[in-house]
Order: sequence, then structure tokens, then C-alpha cells
Amino acid sequence: MSYGLQTIFDNINIQINSKEKVGIVGVNGAGKSTLFKLILKEIEPDKGKIIIKNNPRIGFLPQVIKDEIPNENISVFEYLLSGRPIKKLEKELTKTYEKISTESNEIRIKSLMKTISNLQAKLEYYNVYEAENILLKIITGMNIDTDLLDLPLSKLSGGQKSKIAFARLLYSNPEILLLDEPTNHLDQDTKEYIINYLRNYNGMVLVISHDIDFLDSVTTSTLYIDKISHKAELFPGSYKKFKKIKEEREKTIERISHAQQKEEEKLKRIIAKYIGGNEKKARIAKDRQKKLARLEKEKVATIKKNKEANFQLKIEEKSGIIPIKVTNLSFGYNKNLLYKNLTFDIARGEKFLIIGENGIGKSTLLKLLMNYLQPLSGTIEINNKTTIGYYAQEHELLENEKNILENFDNANLSSNQLRSYLGNFLFTNNEVYKKIKYLSPGERSRVALAKISINKPNLLILDEPTNHLDPETQRIIANTFKDYDGTILLVSHNLEFVDNLGINRMLLLPSGEIKYYDKNIVKHFQEINK
Repeated sequence: MSYGLQTIFDNINIQINSKEKVGIVGVNGAGKSTLFKLILKEIEPDKGKIIIKNNPRIGFLPQVIKDEIPNENISVFEYLLSGRPIKKLEKELTKTYEKISTESNEIRIKSLMKTISNLQAKLEYYNVYEAENILLKIITGMNIDTDLLDLPLSKLSGGQKSKIAFARLLYSNPEILLLDEPTNHLDQDTKEYIINYLRNYNGMVLVISHDIDFLDSVTTSTLYIDKISHKAELFPGSYKKFKKIKEEREKTIERISHAQQKEEEKLKRIIAKYIGGNEKKARIAKDRQKKLARLEKEKVATIKKNKEANFQLKIEEKSGIIPIKVTNLSFGYNKNLLYKNLTFDIARGEKFLIIGENGIGKSTLLKLLMNYLQPLSGTIEINNKTTIGYYAQEHELLENEKNILENFDNANLSSNQLRSYLGNFLFTNNEVYKKIKYLSPGERSRVALAKISINKPNLLILDEPTNHLDPETQRIIANTFKDYDGTILLVSHNLEFVDNLGINRMLLLPSGEIKYYDKNIVKHFQEINK
């Protein structure tokens, strides 16, 4: 499988058994989400086949919930119920019985009887008599607030939508589950419920996740996709076991490679010493040449390591002493206020965290600060020396139909300078010609970070910047933000990331209370609505 000139997969052969629980791992951009697109037939491979026997029902939870949740004004409970098409099947069954009652043609009767048999089999599969109780158990297990059930879907926040979409997927009871970062929006209790649910799930589970504890708790095997070689290998056991096997294999290869290198150097020394000597020495040299040729043929290649992102955040000039000031801000929808008379300001160089429950208006507040929304009342003052770099949670500022290079059309850099700059964010060679719409969420995150840093802003407004990044990249950007000389205004529930950032103060929503950084408060919100 290739995108343009960039190879994603090269001659992969895998067989996965029907009840297997497989963790799919690899660095951002290795092709994990692409594999799901191939399985779902959203794209076709350049060569080879994906064979899925017996035409099973496949359920998919994407990493970013957008079009998967309809914009209709149906209630959350109606949407959850629609996970099993029971009403539709019952209507079809009633119509078929009505047709058969007036039919006299035997061939037509046999055809209608077959239709009835198929519809009844589907209703049995969906456990028609227990379906609603099953859904209520899932709602309880996933800690979905019953107050949400009567709300229209349009009223949900991004985190709430993700949880509702996950609950509906489980209720739909597919034979194959494809899960892309399923724990991004789960609290600890819900996570435990999902772990037990998947362990006992009577079907195949393929899960992409950077949550190592989750993988170790659920998976029975691990599929590793290597971004460098474009190969994939299925390892038996959990992620922890896979890491141990992989590390031991790499150590063995390094040891063999080192020994072969020493032997090669030794043989070359002997050849150089005895070549052109007397007959006996010439025989020794010839023998060593044969051994060297054999050694070179059998030589073990050392394993290439994946590169790490390497970038700095610099500022052009300092902002004013108070880069941003909010006074008596009120905002809401349909007379339901998210906040009323909210007042705060941020000092130059401060790292300021906004936290609160899902759906309380954290991302909305950032959009107000960016002037994408207008307040009902109150003022937002941005100092005229303030230059802003905005990271949107769903990467809305990236142009999907353009490739990576084209998304930097306004950068005042030569082609070579831009390519060198993008290399710091791990976009090299032909990768820069990939369209944004074909990138994994983790790759889009790196493009978004690159777009921010290229303009050297003195104020960063960041909405959940670690959501789609692998642990290693999260660590790197945490260190980069920690050393940043400008001001940071941040929404995040990632405790490990936030705790290493050097946060000064926190704004708690919806109360508007300002507190000095407290790890326990962040941990509390991470637990109730990560």
C-alpha cells in the first residue's frame, strides 16, 4: 500500500483468528489507521488481498469522532438504541408476514419464508427480547449520566460524543471490533468496565492504542507495524511480552552484528598482511577472502531506529505584560449560559491551565479568545504585541485537500529551508507530498505543531495537544513547552503531560475560580472525564 511515492506497507502477510484480541502498535504514521481503512474497504491496496471470511459485521470506533455522530436532533438514547436495527427488522418482518398471507404462488411463498427466516435469525442475533436491558447495562457500565439520555446529540461535547459513540458500538454487537485509541475519553472506572467487556467479548478485537496498561489488560497478541521497513509482524501475547521479545531480538542482532564486524576487521587485516606474499601466505589470504565473502553474504543488518521529533519553540518579540485579559465574559446557547461574568487575565510568560468537566465549555472559551465566536457580553482584550499560535483539538485549521508542503504556503522560507524545518517534525522525502486527509491523527498533530512554531508566536493557545500523540512524542513536546519563553494557555486532562509543564495557575470551569496549580485537582478531572 502506498500514498503517492510513499510506501506504507510492503508485502505484509498476517493471519488473525476469529476470537483474537490484537493490539496494533507502531509510531505515528506507521500505517495503523491505514490498516483499518483497508479492512473497512475505504481504500484499496496496490497489491494483495484482505480476506475476511463469512462476511461478518464490522464495528469501527475512529480516533476522531466527527461525521460518525449524526447532526440530527435525535436524543442520545434514540441514537444508542439505533445501534441495533431491531425496529427496522421488526417492520420488515411484519410486512413480509402480511405479504405471505395474501400470496398464492408457491415459489413466491418459499422466497418469502426464506426472508422471514433470515429476519428472525437477525433478530435472534440482536437478542431482541433482552436488547434494551443490555443497552442499560452498557450505559451504567460506561458511567453515562442518565441526564444526558434525553438531550439532543447536538448538545454534547467532543468527549461526551466519543463516549456515546463507543457505547453504541458495543451495543451494536459486531463480530469484529476495530478500535482506534478507545481510551482517549474514558475515566478509570469506565476503562475497567471496557477492559472486562473486551476480555469476554465473543468476537475479534483489533485495537490501536498508546495506552500500554489497557493493551496489557485486553490483548492476546500484538501486531507491530514498522514504519522504517514497512513490514508488520504478529507477536503472541500482550504488549509487555511483545516489548520483551522485540528488545531481546534487537540485543541478539546487535551482539551478532558486533561479533561479525570484529571478525570482518580481523579477516581484512590478515588478507592485507598476506596478500602478495609467498605461496603459503597467498593460500592463507585466499582462504580468508573466501571466509570474508561468506561472512558478507550472511551478514546481519543492524536495526534502524525510528527518528524522534526534534524542534524548538522560539518567539520573535515579547508580548505586553498582560497579553490577554477577559472581563465579565458571558456566553451560552439558547439561554443556557456556559459561563457568566467570567473574569481573568494572564501574565507574560505564565503557563495557565483551563480544566472542567466534559461539555462545560473549555474548547468554546478558546474559540471565543480566538474570535471565532462572539460573547453575549463582556470583553476580551488581546495586547497589540501579542502574536498567537492556536492548536485546535480536531485540527480544523489544517487544509485537508492540500499536502503538507502546501499547508505552509505562507511560510517565508525557501523550499530547502521548509523541508529542513519539516524534517524536525519527522516529515522527510516524499512524505511532505501527502495530503492532510491521508495523515493519521498523530501525524496531523505534528503538522499542527509545526504550523504553530514556524510563526514564532509569544502566546500559545492549546486545546488537548497530546490527544493523538505516541508517548515518546508527548514527552518531547512537554519538554519543548516547558522551555518555551512565551505564554501558554492550555486545555488538557493529561496529568503526566500537565504535571511536567510547570503550570502556574488554573481556571476551573464553570465556577470561574482561579487556583494555583494543584496536581490533585487535575487528577480528579482526569478521572471523571479524561
